Amino acid sequence: MESKSGRFPFPFQPYPIQESFMEALYTALDQGKIGIFESPTGTGKSLSLICGALTWLRDYEEKKKQEAAKLLDRPEECDAVKEENSNGHLSEPDWVSEFVQKKAERDMVNKLKDEELKRKKREERLEMIRHNAQLRYAVKRKASEDDEAVKLLQLSREGVESESHDPEEEGLIVAEYESDDEATPKSRLCDDDEDEDLEEDHVTKIYYCSRTHSQLAQFVHEVQKSPYGAAVRLVNLGSRQNLCINPEVIRLGNVQMMNDRCLEMQKNKHEKREKATDLEPKRRRGDVKATCAFSGFENLMAMRDEVLVKVRDVEQLLQHGRETHTCPYYSTRMAIPAAQVVVLPYQSLLHASTRKASGIKLKDQIVIIDEAHNLTDTISAIHSTEISGAQLCRAHSQLSQYCERYRSRLKAKNLMYIKQILFVLEGLVRTLGGKVGQNPNTQSCQAGSELLTINDFLFKGQVDNINLFKVQKYFEKSMISRKLCGFVEKYEGSGVNTHSSSKNKENRRTEGLGRFLQTLQNKPTDVSEQQMAVEDKPIMASPMMLVESFLSALTNTNKDGRVVIQRQACLAQSSLKFLLLNSAVHFAQIVEECRAVIIAGGTMQPVADFKEQLLFSAGVTEDRILEFSCGHVIPPENILPIILCAGPSGQQLEFTFQTRDTPQMMEETGRVLSNLCNIVPGGVVCFFPSYEYEKRILGHWESTGVLQRLQSKKKIFQEPKKASQVEQVLSDYSKCIQRCSNARSGQTGALLFSVVGGKMSEGINFSDELGRCIVMVGMPYPNIKSPELQEKMAYLDKHMPHISGKSPGKALVESLCMKAVNQSIGRAIRHSGDYACIVLCDHRYARTGTLQKLPQWIRSSTHTHTTFGPAFASVRRFFLEKRQRPPL
Repeated sequence: MESKSGRFPFPFQPYPIQESFMEALYTALDQGKIGIFESPTGTGKSLSLICGALTWLRDYEEKKKQEAAKLLDRPEECDAVKEENSNGHLSEPDWVSEFVQKKAERDMVNKLKDEELKRKKREERLEMIRHNAQLRYAVKRKASEDDEAVKLLQLSREGVESESHDPEEEGLIVAEYESDDEATPKSRLCDDDEDEDLEEDHVTKIYYCSRTHSQLAQFVHEVQKSPYGAAVRLVNLGSRQNLCINPEVIRLGNVQMMNDRCLEMQKNKHEKREKATDLEPKRRRGDVKATCAFSGFENLMAMRDEVLVKVRDVEQLLQHGRETHTCPYYSTRMAIPAAQVVVLPYQSLLHASTRKASGIKLKDQIVIIDEAHNLTDTISAIHSTEISGAQLCRAHSQLSQYCERYRSRLKAKNLMYIKQILFVLEGLVRTLGGKVGQNPNTQSCQAGSELLTINDFLFKGQVDNINLFKVQKYFEKSMISRKLCGFVEKYEGSGVNTHSSSKNKENRRTEGLGRFLQTLQNKPTDVSEQQMAVEDKPIMASPMMLVESFLSALTNTNKDGRVVIQRQACLAQSSLKFLLLNSAVHFAQIVEECRAVIIAGGTMQPVADFKEQLLFSAGVTEDRILEFSCGHVIPPENILPIILCAGPSGQQLEFTFQTRDTPQMMEETGRVLSNLCNIVPGGVVCFFPSYEYEKRILGHWESTGVLQRLQSKKKIFQEPKKASQVEQVLSDYSKCIQRCSNARSGQTGALLFSVVGGKMSEGINFSDELGRCIVMVGMPYPNIKSPELQEKMAYLDKHMPHISGKSPGKALVESLCMKAVNQSIGRAIRHSGDYACIVLCDHRYARTGTLQKLPQWIRSSTHTHTTFGPAFASVRRFFLEKRQRPPL
């Protein structure tokens, strides 16, 4: 393929490594590859991704238009095709060949015309929006379609008997359900395909996802500054917690409660619209149901179009939503089909049900996963789930009362599945050593933990005879979790409804859920839901959603997951946790559906483990994988990585669990740090392997006077316990370094103590004077005694091949350690003119296998020193040369 480097629009002259990056990216997208791209932080990775990917998308769309135009105007090719067909089928009559050929031509031309018409309509609509044209007709037409869709959804609800029922409760009753064996095309539950015609076609697009909202915001700002910023149709997706502007929902704080409240308001809005057309003269009085004032359909449509014509980050979306009194959460989702770039967090893309709920369709699309160094662990975490004994009891109590209240109005299939769910809940509580129907806070359990396979866990709970796949489908189709949420909101903790003339009836109807259950069962030992709500923290509006998630996890294959039973002193605090061992099973759908997937990060080492555990296990073949790794934009002389094997007194540095707590090792570490602080200007960041070890060694240094010696040269700061305090600590740390630089006092800067994997090890920039030296104390190996890690190691040893004679389980432990190290030491070099020293304090870093797991741009400059003297001299020389060199 010819070079494309001259065709990539860039806001400035790109570095050679950026040009190479975009070349490789273009190739991966064009050939439908799974690309693994490694580009150190500070090399302009985000901008390279933007310009490379959008250049490909521009060329791809242009190529499609040219091919369509060519195929629609090629009558001269028909004779050639007809002749070829006749030569290949001499025995067929001419009229048969001619009929088949003409039909194929008509079908092809009609399809192309249809596609071209849709494309032109889309472009015309967007062009009209750009020029602020009036779209009243389109809005009205779309509003009419929405009304029809709402009617379809409303008609799918179950009709009730002629006896009088509270109309407000109709939305709480699950629709008549038919199992998958008996389902007919006219099932009254809504199928996904029913409103396919009402959905807009999805254009070819790029889904870009990253780990945090701040990283996504940074990417959006890069798009705004890029040459494509004015023309690209970009949609920025976020959770309700990030995009909601309704004060009543925002004040709830908890994500689950916000989701529940928002969905309830949407349901109320649809019911209100339906009732507005009801011409019955008699209407029963009742409480007015709250609806969202920010979800008017015409406003949503208008904001959808505004989103498409101007790139906005989350803050700008919120501001625009408040100005127009329109919900950014729903308007951005409505804009997905016509968007060219969709920016979203990890969990929205990597979780299948979340993708479906958000309207994301990956078929033949491009996916870019940035900051993907922990992708395997991220997928495992997203699909692992935990539920407490208190939440299980609460869910059982709520569903029991729901079933009892509406028993006469629920059809047989609904009752059957609800009974099955109650039976499963009883079994789950039984595995924790408790019983349902009693206060979980007063039920004692025998403390201990147990790890089981999925099948063994189901046998232990005596629920192995339940078809969880059918139960999962029932949850999805009946929306029982949402119905239960509305039921709880309506009745839990309610008092007497003074509007009713029948006091006894209303008392029965609206008393608290717990009191109602006591009335039904007449068991004085039962606890009220109000009491449980106080004692069960955090309170969840619908624990049944957690139950749904947990039962869904149990449908994984037996070898791909484990269940941890954690029993505490009482049932309420005990928990069940599902652990996903095989991330590839959920990544497979993404790589199968997408045209191309790009996995990018500052460091992707070790790539061999990553490919084996995630890609090959997901069915990706070696020939579909494209790897790209580039060096840093900084010159090699601007970085000094050192492996320090011994301290000033000759003590070997080895921070194993057996030796790191000895006074000799802690004092030697203090001497190393004191010497470095004497010669390093500006900021020094020291990383410890754990919070526990940080506390222990700092306590020892305080008692022996080491901290006082350090304080004389650098003001000491410590990573805060709360995430909300990080910004303040970093601000104080930065101001101190600046003050010391200007004052030329006894202190030469600041020393920041942090923890690998903590709040300062990812996403924080220690550029320039903030991080002239990074010190890594020991090797941050994970807890090898953890049952979860041991099970993961055993799974890999059984199902993955041994590489270079090393077991996959042991390779996993070392990979987890070195990934954490790479993230921490990568905080220092942030741009082409930056420079820093990296000191790895442990002789084990010098092992060949460990050294190979460092990023190539660091590994190529790394020096191993068996004694302290030469290492100290090289550090002194490094900073002396930098101080003498004139600034760039």
